[in-house]
Amino acid sequence: MSSQTASSLDRLIVALDYPTQSGALQAVEELNGLVSWVKVGLELYLAEGRPVVDSLLERKLNIFLDLKLHDIPNTVAGAVRSVSGLGIGLLTVHACGGPAMLEAAANAAAKITGAPKLLAVTVLTSMDRAQLAATGIHHAPAEQVALLGKMAIEAGIDGLVCSGEEIGLLREAIGSDPLLVVPGIRPAAAAVGDQKRVVTPAAAIHMGASKLVVGRPITQAADPAAATRGILDEIAGA
Repeated sequence: MSSQTASSLDRLIVALDYPTQSGALQAVEELNGLVSWVKVGLELYLAEGRPVVDSLLERKLNIFLDLKLHDIPNTVAGAVRSVSGLGIGLLTVHACGGPAMLEAAANAAAKITGAPKLLAVTVLTSMDRAQLAATGIHHAPAEQVALLGKMAIEAGIDGLVCSGEEIGLLREAIGSDPLLVVPGIRPAAAAVGDQKRVVTPAAAIHMGASKLVVGRPITQAADPAAATRGILDEIAGA
């Protein structure tokens, strides 16, 4: 495997948004050799629990566990400790839980050997200004992302999940070291779906994304392997 191919594989996370372990593992088999990172979200994890994580680890995959933890500080710290033994690489918390919650999560992870890196979710990519306003937040999405992102990094969180539209803004606010994991990725010819703030793989990499999360453009493609190769080519070209 070339260094360029290995680098591209490390930047792509395939979202296994399936209700069952069998569906997720079938998708992984179809992408054999084309993926090194996968995302396990709430639907799959709540349905299947630790066995799906173990099955993916047996296949030598890195796991991004996207649980968006959001509770009182003590509870979130306990949750971080609980999942740290699973062998996952990345775990999400909600930045809107506030500084005390974020610090508690970061402190819990720092005390555990092999704990996952923590990513704070800022503003969901399905949220536009109207959706934010409906929740009582009257900032533009970019302003809210910048506020939450800076707060999370200052609290000791390793990186952020953000829309591609805010990559440049966040790099200015938090520098080049923190991870930026970007969902809402759509190749130029792909349907947008229910995402409001999307960006192409090449554009996201150019702007400073660390890793890209891609779901439906791969998992619902007529040829998932071919779709994955196309995205890896875009990443490598960037």
